[in-house]
Amino acid sequence: MARGPGARAAQSTLRGSRATASERVPPSLTSASGTAASSNSSLSGSSIFFDMEEYQPPVWKSYLYQLQQEAPRPNRITCAQKTASRPKHYGREFHGIISRERADELLEGAEGAYLIRESQRQPGTYTLALRFAQQTLNYRLFYDGKHFVGEKRFDSIHDLVTDALITLHIEAKAMQYISQMSRGDPQNQRPGHPTLHNKHPNSCTENHRQVHGPCALKERRWRYEKAHSFKTHTFRGPHWCEYCANFMWGVIAQGLRCSDCGLSVHTPCSSMIPFDCQPDLCRAKRLFGCDLTTLVKAHNTQRPLVVDMCISEIERRGLMAEGLYRVPGSTEHIEELKLAFDRDREKAVLSEEVYPDINVIAGALKLYLRELPIPLITYSLCCSFIQAARIVSPEPQLEAIHEALLLLPAAHYETLRYLMAHLKRVASLEKHNLMSSESLAVTFGPMLMRPPDQNSPLSLDDMRYQKLVVQLLILHEDILF
Repeated sequence: MARGPGARAAQSTLRGSRATASERVPPSLTSASGTAASSNSSLSGSSIFFDMEEYQPPVWKSYLYQLQQEAPRPNRITCAQKTASRPKHYGREFHGIISRERADELLEGAEGAYLIRESQRQPGTYTLALRFAQQTLNYRLFYDGKHFVGEKRFDSIHDLVTDALITLHIEAKAMQYISQMSRGDPQNQRPGHPTLHNKHPNSCTENHRQVHGPCALKERRWRYEKAHSFKTHTFRGPHWCEYCANFMWGVIAQGLRCSDCGLSVHTPCSSMIPFDCQPDLCRAKRLFGCDLTTLVKAHNTQRPLVVDMCISEIERRGLMAEGLYRVPGSTEHIEELKLAFDRDREKAVLSEEVYPDINVIAGALKLYLRELPIPLITYSLCCSFIQAARIVSPEPQLEAIHEALLLLPAAHYETLRYLMAHLKRVASLEKHNLMSSESLAVTFGPMLMRPPDQNSPLSLDDMRYQKLVVQLLILHEDILF
């Protein structure tokens, strides 16, 4: 909703009202939504870890909720006469072609009053005239199955006007308060987001590029950071931001919710949330086709289960199989194993009694890598690796590839390292399995490095360097990682 001049004219600091911002939710609100905490369903639904002894429950701030309750109510000004040109998606609030002056006369003195008129200058276009702060505000009105004047889309004009009046009233009364809240002002900062005060012991304390030595690799590498996957969300009933603890106002699309852990925040607050998403297992229902970092965070594992289990089984009984990773397994059995992984997770059975053909296990691993929504070598870094491979001199070439590896997300880095160490062991038995590092690179290159646009495949020249990148990662796994 675009703010009209009335909103700007009515702005005030309300310093005297600021004291109410730290109050607990009043009893009337508690009765309306159960309890303040229960109204924030994502707090109980998300898998955020924290120290219960140190954690202090947030105090939900009631100031913005009280302002929403005080906002003017919509008052529809109906047209007494039938209007032949009225669109079917408007009701009796439509007054046909009237001037701004006439609309102002009809709305005068009735705070929250509104009507819809057709433009005199541009017939076929419609304007919402809304009375707020003793002024008539005019907004160009659109309809595409839902009503809107900005980004939010509403089922009814009544809901649109209700949301507009709430927004205008809160912006007029608490603009300074909101701006300080959005800037992370110390008095508003982080009471509702426990991991910002108390890091979970398994959270990433260092970027993986700053970890040195084999011991640090084993102990810290898997403590991955993960950004939240925020999406616009409409909350039913009163809801509070879990970052600043302030009320999330409006009728629809009041804020954002993380689709992986359920964290709920204001849109401005989302930019201040650290990369500490701890996905809920119930939200990561599948292993195949799930974002890699989301999966390992949800399961609290170092690498994806599919990668660990398949490689373990292949190394137990299949390293010398002729054409390993080149010879395809039964598609039917591979799909069956995929379903077993998604259903049973770590309890999936890969034994020789169930799957005597090792190519089925290898095929499941390849299918998992192909179905990753973001490949192991991420879309954004694909060109960096290809450019590094183009370097002719060996030492600078490997250095450039090493630098590109350090830019990978930590979970991608660790999984790629583990896979390359395995493929190096496969290549070391070339005389038995007939799979050289080059043959393995041809097989795995398209799985590990994919262009973001599937309709624009890599050029033949880039495909050559794609193979070279993977081959170099296999050959020099011990020094590149």
